[in-house]
Amino acid sequence: MNQKDSDERHYIDQYLREDRMPHIWCPGCGLGSILHCFLSSLIKSEIDMDKVVVVSGIGCTGRAAGYVKLDSFHTTHGRAIPFATGLKMANPELHVVVFSGDGDLAAIGGNHLIHAARRNIDMLIICVNNFNYGMTGGQLGPTTPLAARTQTSPIGNYERPFNLPYLAAASGAVYVARWTVMHIRRLEQAIIEALPKRGFRFLEVISPCPTAYGRRNRQPTGLDQMKYYRENSVIKHGVHPKDVDIDLNGEIIVGKFIDMERPTYADLHDEVVQKAFGTELPKEDTSKEEATVAGSAPN
Repeated sequence: MNQKDSDERHYIDQYLREDRMPHIWCPGCGLGSILHCFLSSLIKSEIDMDKVVVVSGIGCTGRAAGYVKLDSFHTTHGRAIPFATGLKMANPELHVVVFSGDGDLAAIGGNHLIHAARRNIDMLIICVNNFNYGMTGGQLGPTTPLAARTQTSPIGNYERPFNLPYLAAASGAVYVARWTVMHIRRLEQAIIEALPKRGFRFLEVISPCPTAYGRRNRQPTGLDQMKYYRENSVIKHGVHPKDVDIDLNGEIIVGKFIDMERPTYADLHDEVVQKAFGTELPKEDTSKEEATVAGSAPN
C-alpha cells in the first residue's frame, strides 16, 4: 500500500493480504519480486481470478499462499502437488498453480512431481530454486551445486544435484522454462504464456538466498547474487534440458526449453470413460433402497 496517500494504491495491492504484512522474507531474498511478478502476470493475462487457486508446501516459498488474496492453500511438506491434483480433478475449470520451493517440490515432494508430470496433470508449477533449505537454517538440498557450502556441507557438497528442467521434461512436462529473478520481465511473460496452456507446466525460477546460501558461497548480499545472474546467465531457447546443469558460481542457462502438446490426464480419462460407458458414467439406482439388518428378512 502507498504510505504517502492511502487513496493511491498499487494495482497489486488488491491481491495481497495486507493484514499478513510485513512478510517473513529476508533482505535480499528474491521471493517478494517473484510474488509481485506472479500477481502482475495474473492481472495482465486477464484470467478469471475467481478460478485461480494457489497451492504451496512448506518453506520460505510456501509462505506465498498466505500472502495472496486468492483461493489459496498452504499444505503439508511435499504434498502441494497431490493436493493441487485433487482440486483440479474435482473442479476442472480451476486454474491451479503450485507455488513452492526446490526442497518441497523436488526432495520430499519429488515422487509427486515426477508422477504428476508423467500423468500430464493440468497445472502450472512455479518452483523457486535457491539451492538450499533456507527457512530451516541453510541445509543442502536436492539442487545444491557440487562443492557448494551449506550448513550441513561446511566443506562442500558432494551429493550430485537435480537438474530440475531435465527432471520435469524427462518425466513428461509439456512446458519447461527457467529464468532468474534478474530476468523479471521475461519471467512475467513466461507465466503469462504458461497460464492458459493445458498440461503439466514447469517453470523454475533461480532466486537469491543471501542469508543462508549466498554468504557461504562468496555472494553475501542479494545484490551480489543479482550481479552473478546478470554476468553468468545465457539465454538459450530450445536447448535440450539435459544440458542446463548449474555448477557452483557457474553459467546459468535460461530460456524456454520445452513447449509441446499432448493429451492431459483428464483428456485420457474422459476418452476411456466414453469408450466404456458412452457419453456419461452409469448412474447408480438408489431409489427405494432398503437396508437389510443381518438376521432379518427384507420387507
